[in-house]
Amino acid sequence: MSERAPDELPEPGPPAAPQGRVLAAVAAGGALGALARYGALTLRPTAENGFPWTVLGVNAAGCALIGVLMVLTVERARVTRPLVRPFLGVGVLGGFTTFSTYAVDVAGLLERQEVATALTYAAATVAAALGAVAAAATATRALLGRGARGGGRTG
Repeated sequence: MSERAPDELPEPGPPAAPQGRVLAAVAAGGALGALARYGALTLRPTAENGFPWTVLGVNAAGCALIGVLMVLTVERARVTRPLVRPFLGVGVLGGFTTFSTYAVDVAGLLERQEVATALTYAAATVAAALGAVAAAATATRALLGRGARGGGRTG
């Protein structure tokens, strides 16, 4: 998905901020993300024996935002503060998106012997999540302009 050559990507390693600050940022972000997910599920609960559209939408929206965040922080380094990725990426978006509810929803559909719906939901969530990351990252790159990347070009 990245347009950078592998030798241009940042080396994995410990966060640039002290671990206590990173943990606090993740915890605060996670609380906000979980509250946002709870709010979405409260506003649009899944009807009894219904298709879990809200969870699918939350997961796709969260993945789209992760795509934007990764372009802004990793690829283009437009956002460089050390706590942005832990707070927004791991915390807010990690708390907002929900693999556990997705898994419980699939299991519930299977328990009700709605195999076709369970498989459709399972596949649709994966497709929507991956498609959302790719589309949002591509759109973010386009909005930022190709000339903003490294490689000797000026924009």
